[in-house]
Amino acid sequence: MTAIETLGQIMTDRYSCRAFLPDPVPDADLAQIVETARHAPSWCNAQPWQVEITRGDGTERLRTALIQTASAGTPPAPDLTWPTKYTGAYAERRRTCGFQLYDAVGIEKSDRAGRAAQMLRNYALFDAPHVAIIHSPVELGPYGAMDTGGFVTAFTLAATALGIATIPQAAIAAYAPLLKEHLNIAEDRLVLCAISLGYADTKAPANKFRTERAQTDDIIRWHDT
Repeated sequence: MTAIETLGQIMTDRYSCRAFLPDPVPDADLAQIVETARHAPSWCNAQPWQVEITRGDGTERLRTALIQTASAGTPPAPDLTWPTKYTGAYAERRRTCGFQLYDAVGIEKSDRAGRAAQMLRNYALFDAPHVAIIHSPVELGPYGAMDTGGFVTAFTLAATALGIATIPQAAIAAYAPLLKEHLNIAEDRLVLCAISLGYADTKAPANKFRTERAQTDDIIRWHDT
């Protein structure tokens, strides 16, 4: 298999895992993920990303705090502005992904309570034994966030190559103040997202579907003149 074929296989093998086994990932493997992902490109080689990784009781304390905060209906307070809306193809892809998940776990589209309960699974970290909180400097603004997005991709691919499942979660960043206090993250950092990770529960219905991707011709616009 060529290098591009290997990369392509890892890219297609990666998916957003929504049910994890409780088994912890060895520290050496967690470190190897970051060791690999740290080679992601960044503007001026600034490498703005920083990672907080929980394990053991650290994961459980954060999970409990997130569930309590979300269940109480605490208003979101993200460091980055949420998308104002989804339209066109973006709205359709978002809708399709949600319906695929509800179908997989047996939630009717009209079941608002069931959908709300499934949403809360985000804050339970889908039972993952670890969560990585990803942040970048306020002073680098959207470009620091963009660079860090490349690191998030590299992180998830490195994990996949090691047989470790992941799910990047913007939902967790809704409670940036809680994360900063709980993990002692400085105020001059932007909390961007979380990545829950561990070993996938391959028997869980939530892990049985895969989202589709736009075709290459839908993405590229060629310019010859």
